[in-house]
Amino acid sequence: MKTSARNQFAGKIKSIQTGAVNDEVVVNIAPDRDIVAVITTSSTKRLRLAEGSDVVALVKASSVILATGREELIFSARNQFSGTVISASRGAVNADVVIDMGDDMQVGAIITNTSFDKLGIEVGAKVTAIFKASSVIVAVKA
Repeated sequence: MKTSARNQFAGKIKSIQTGAVNDEVVVNIAPDRDIVAVITTSSTKRLRLAEGSDVVALVKASSVILATGREELIFSARNQFSGTVISASRGAVNADVVIDMGDDMQVGAIITNTSFDKLGIEVGAKVTAIFKASSVIVAVKA
């Protein structure tokens, strides 16, 4: 599969909570590590999702929010992965940041240079990558 979404997490569906319009899909991507997606019920049916299905959770880097000093706040976003910055580079407007989440997994984030500076992002910094369940796209093999 080729896609422009740089954050791609292969896993198995752990559970599906069906709703009237949307479903909550929990994807296990590593031992004790899940990503939660909220997708339409029609997508769940069209993709033939079920517990145990192999899927890929996709998250655009521009949908990832970074936080430092996380112990001071509680976030409503379901997907929160703490780690260490392993790459950080500034562009003209935005910065590209890569975080090592452990379990041989990384998550990339594109943030504004202003946020980059305010957060004091640098290689080795501890940060938390946060993204909403509604920002996760679920894909299956055709």
